[in-house]
Amino acid sequence: MRLPNRLAAAAAALVLALPIAAEAHRAWMLPSATVLSGKDVWVTVDAAISNDLFFFEHHPLRLDNLQVMAPDGSPGKAENQATGRYRSTFDVKLDQPGTYKMAVVHSGLFASWKENGQNRRWRGTPARFATEVPKDAPELRVTQSQSRMEVFVTSGKPSDTVLKPSGEGLELAPVTHPNDLVVGSEARFRFLLDGKPASGVKVTVIRGGIRYRDNLEELTLTTAEDGGFAVTWKEPGMYWIEASVRDDKASIKEASQRRAGYSTTLEVLP
Repeated sequence: MRLPNRLAAAAAALVLALPIAAEAHRAWMLPSATVLSGKDVWVTVDAAISNDLFFFEHHPLRLDNLQVMAPDGSPGKAENQATGRYRSTFDVKLDQPGTYKMAVVHSGLFASWKENGQNRRWRGTPARFATEVPKDAPELRVTQSQSRMEVFVTSGKPSDTVLKPSGEGLELAPVTHPNDLVVGSEARFRFLLDGKPASGVKVTVIRGGIRYRDNLEELTLTTAEDGGFAVTWKEPGMYWIEASVRDDKASIKEASQRRAGYSTTLEVLP
């Protein structure tokens, strides 16, 4: 199922900057469950960009860069992929015991410049940059945009192979297993930037269902020197966690700056 070109372009532009998109819009994946057991076990994941967590009312999240990692570290398979007007979906068969990771990972460029006195903006890949952006444009600024969105699902006993960081961009390094979260307990995590502790990073935590309550109940934390932060869960539900950083450590030569972002959806059980 394909989107009209104009809609697809708009959604792609949002995804490229995720999770550093406009403040009003949040991008997310939502698994049907995060802890399962038994035989012939499947999980269905919804993916969307919306104002309200986790409600479908804006754009589907494109799955072009979807990756599935099985508990043993091998590539998994996303089946029955589909994209509709407001959401994308896919299924994963959990045919190994342990923890799976589903991730949408993007790296691209954002450019702005002046043309005939008008502000111009562009998003795309390094390959397209060479032919679509004038290198001698006045006030040309090029930023690398990295984003990583992940969810974790466990069949049976949790495992940690999929939790190992890649060493690229902003990543979550769980201390507490992401599928072992319960109300009243403290969960500890670390953020890494290019494999090193990311200190002083602002972390946003929001429980889903904001459409049905007056207060956003947003929790804002800042990572410690080792990149660590902790959350004590007050209520059960699905929680969205997001963080982003800006620096001058772009890995694409055309860019002088970098924006790196991360988001995940975690389930907290009673």
